[in-house]
Formats: sequence, C-alpha cells, structure tokens
Amino acid sequence: RLTSLLEQRLQLVAARPRYDGEPVPRPVFVLGLPRTGTTVLYGMLAANPALRSPASWEVSRPFPAPTGTDPERVRASQKDLDGFRRLAPGIDQIHPMGPDLPQECLALQAPSFSSYEFVTTFPVPSYWDWLRAQDMAPAYAFEKQFLQHLQSGGHRGEHWVLKTPCHLMWLDALLEVFPDALLVHTHRDPTTVLASVSSLMSTIRSAVSDHVDPVAIGREQLDAWTWGMQRVMAVRDRLPADRVVDVQFEDTVAHPVETVEKVYAHLGLDYTPEVAEGVRAYLAANPRDKHGTHTYTLEEFGLDHDEVSAAFAAYNERFGQ
Repeated sequence: RLTSLLEQRLQLVAARPRYDGEPVPRPVFVLGLPRTGTTVLYGMLAANPALRSPASWEVSRPFPAPTGTDPERVRASQKDLDGFRRLAPGIDQIHPMGPDLPQECLALQAPSFSSYEFVTTFPVPSYWDWLRAQDMAPAYAFEKQFLQHLQSGGHRGEHWVLKTPCHLMWLDALLEVFPDALLVHTHRDPTTVLASVSSLMSTIRSAVSDHVDPVAIGREQLDAWTWGMQRVMAVRDRLPADRVVDVQFEDTVAHPVETVEKVYAHLGLDYTPEVAEGVRAYLAANPRDKHGTHTYTLEEFGLDHDEVSAAFAAYNERFGQ
C-alpha cells in the first residue's frame, strides 16, 4: 500500500503542470460522526449527473486523468476489492464497496501520508498520536491537487461532492484550503454510532492482523470521536448558518428523497427532475441491508450507554440526540 501511494504521489507531482490552476469551486463536503448515514447521503448527492464525485476506481488508478468510465480500470479495481473482501468477510454488510461507488476523501489524502485512512486500516497507535499533532492543511491541499488532476481530463461537474466522517476532526484545515466549501453535517445517537463504528473497525483490522482486541478498539473509537466532535463544534461556532445543513440519520433513512431536497434548498443548489431521478435510481440499486444486516452492541467493545452519553453530552444537547 505504501509503495503504491509513493508511486501515485510521484505521478501527481509530475502531472502538476497539466492540472495546476484548475478551479475547484464550492465543493460540497459530507461530514459527521461515522455510521450516521454519511455513505447513503453521499451516494444520493453524487447521483446528480450535474455534479462530480471521485469513483473508487479512478482514485485507485487515476492515471491518465479519466475522461469518463474506463472498463479496464474498473475491472482492476473490482479485483482489488474482491481481494479485500476475502481478507475481511462481511465488510459489505457494514460498508458497501464497489469500483463505481464514490470514494472517500481519506484515499485522496493518503498519498500525502497524513490521512485517517492509516488509522482506520492499521493498528499503529503511535501514528494516530502523530497525526493528531499535525497541521492538516497540507493534506487538504494535496486532496485539492488530486481533484484538479481528476477533472483535468475533461470529466468535471458544476461542483465536487465529497465525503468522509473525519472531516469533523479537521474542519478548520478543510476550510483553509476550500474556503467556499458547502457542508452537510449528519447526526445520530452516539451510543449507536460507537457500537457500529467499533464493529466496522474490528472488521477492517481483521484484514491486516490476527490480534484484534475489540475492547481496545472501543476505547480508541470513543477517544477519537469525542476529540473530533469537540473540534468540529468549536469551528461550527464560527460558521454562518447558510454554510452548513444538519441532517438527522432517521430522516435520511425514512425520507431520503425529501432529505436530499432539503440539502439542495439549504445550500442553494438546483433540485431538478434529473436529481430526483438519480436519487431514486441510487436507492433502488443500493437498498439498505442489501448485503445483510449489520448487528453490534456497545458491550462487546467494552463500552456502556451511560459512559458514551456522558462523553457526548454537549453534542446531544446541541443537536437533539
């Protein structure tokens, strides 16, 4: 993984004269605690043909700059994902993967080597300690370069639609690099969030280690996301209301089309019949529990309801959880 990222980094640097100066106007970023509906909301927003999201296949194989769908690169990406599924059985029940599905910003920042991707994938606590002390603006600048390269082949939209939960940890750095970004902040009961994300992390870590400690993962996740929530709430205190729209998980699940329409209205984007059609097509192709039901409890990760609720008390009060 590290070798492939070094190669990708070198190629992006070499390609800079071809993409330098490419505008990235008003990108839309979906962020929030993990397991709060960010993935399905991202998919629905990305279904708009007038917008642009980075597909998994083009992030893993971005050269040359894509001009549209590339069947050969899509097949190669599918092969990679199938290999990961063999290492982490059941991953699709928790977090569906596919070469054509929109990729997260973690992967766009990974060639900078300052990315939460490595925290997710590899159990190296010292890296997480190091990452928390870094200025993440250079990582977001690298992500912007990646986006500029991807659109330099002519495949572009009116806005980029992007997503990763950990943007809430470094929203200040995101806004430094993308000062006109539009934000969609998702919300869900943290007691459910912590159980679900701990299960996800345990599944991912099992692909790279035979020694997965669920209790240690539970503590790690509680620490990481309370830290991130404190940071995002401080930044949000400084943002004007029209820059961010709040979305509840229950609304995304129960009223997905209306939720997307609400996001468009708040951010001043055009909600056209093509958008509604794209959202319905995405939902039809990606129903909830398509790959089976994801089950989890707080207790299996050494956490309890009262402890998590107390840790997120300020968040719960502010956002009505």
